[in-house]
Amino acid sequence: MLTKESRVSETSGSEISEISESPKSRYASYPSLEGRVAFVSGGASGLGAEFVSQLAAQGVRVAFVDIDDAAGEALAREIADRGHPAPWYRHGDVRDIPALQQLIADAGRELGPITVLVNNAANDTRHKVEDVDVALWDDRTAVNIRHHFFAAQAVAPMMREVGGGSIINLGSISAHIDLADLPIYIASKAGIEGLTRTMARELGGDLIRVNCIIPGWVMTQRQLDNWITPEAEASIEANQALPHKLYPDDVARMVLWLAADDSRSCTGQKWIVDGGWM
Repeated sequence: MLTKESRVSETSGSEISEISESPKSRYASYPSLEGRVAFVSGGASGLGAEFVSQLAAQGVRVAFVDIDDAAGEALAREIADRGHPAPWYRHGDVRDIPALQQLIADAGRELGPITVLVNNAANDTRHKVEDVDVALWDDRTAVNIRHHFFAAQAVAPMMREVGGGSIINLGSISAHIDLADLPIYIASKAGIEGLTRTMARELGGDLIRVNCIIPGWVMTQRQLDNWITPEAEASIEANQALPHKLYPDDVARMVLWLAADDSRSCTGQKWIVDGGWM
């Protein structure tokens, strides 16, 4: 099993988490996940890499795509070296819908029907309202929300054929709190909540569950490198009900539960992992 160890980043001075092997874990395992096939977008780093790692540790055959091939290939090797099922990694840009749907079909053909989809890929780079043009709007909505629908469209026939599945969309606390310089990202993340609700209704008759996870401010390396300043740390401390920082494995444990049969009667819902900010 995987457990979290904390350390202080040499570059930022902030606390980050590392996942390490341990013979025991205080966290749950999910027998219903063993041998299943999952597809994760944006799985090479950050939250996505944690989802890939934790699913593989449960015996899931994980397919994942990303545009960072070096990181994706390194993660696949690392997981295989741990003795978990070797992930299936391919270069994939979620903005290219035909290519994404073809990759989903390829993964299903090579690994077996996909019964867990994690729509994770996103881009939260900051920008001012006055700097947004149509090209930027279209590009950012393509990477932040459009692929959620078309990936679900691609996996639904596989899930239907085998009697059900779980689609997990990644929202964001940013759609519910006061943040600036993220208009397209926030609009997209708010839209994902609505998409989750309607897709749950559309697909529920086939026992396909669709849920949305809303993470708080998670200490990924990208956040630490770009946006975790002393002022940001003060905001986290003031707004969270729980004093500890959030790490990728905090969110991954919710992914595991929603992917497993333990959540078989849960769909169309928002699952908040934010330390009590909202």
